[in-house]
Amino acid sequence: MAKKEIKDEEPIVDQQELEEAELQQEETQEQEPKEENEAAEQEETPAEPTPEERIEQLEAELAKANNRYLFLVADFDNYRKRTLQEKQDLIKNGGQKVLEGILPVVDDIERAIEAITQGGDLDSLKEGVDLIHNKLMSYLKANNVEPIESTGELFDTDFHEAVTTFPAPSEDQKGKVIDTVQKGYTLNDKVLRHAKVVVGQ
Repeated sequence: MAKKEIKDEEPIVDQQELEEAELQQEETQEQEPKEENEAAEQEETPAEPTPEERIEQLEAELAKANNRYLFLVADFDNYRKRTLQEKQDLIKNGGQKVLEGILPVVDDIERAIEAITQGGDLDSLKEGVDLIHNKLMSYLKANNVEPIESTGELFDTDFHEAVTTFPAPSEDQKGKVIDTVQKGYTLNDKVLRHAKVVVGQ
């Protein structure tokens, strides 16, 4: 009797089942990192504060802002008071330097009056008064005070004040200043006093 060779039967595997198994394995592998990432995100995300904690936080921020506001108000009030005091001091003592510069001229005038009283020489007195006048004008110029040119100039309301009009001696003097009644001055190119003039008509 011939012996039959017994061979192991190979299992029959359905191709479709094999593909489904591989697909399911891939999905499982993809899902595991996602779950791990979600768990890590949940651990990193801080828990939202409770309403009581939020109220405490807002109250602290409000107190901080209120303190800063009070500090700014106090600082501004101090600045306002200091500025007001400086302004008052400036008004009170602002002319001190100018007046100190005029005092030497006053001394010269007093000496001239004393010389007149003692009956000094008229030519010497006139020369002394001229020196005093020149000294005063030099001081004014040093402080940016300049006389306004008037006589012979065209009448300009920005610098001149007409006190009266007079028939012009010639046609070319019409509308011009014929005479200066009171000299005008400017301070830093701004009119300090208008010149009072007679205008030709």
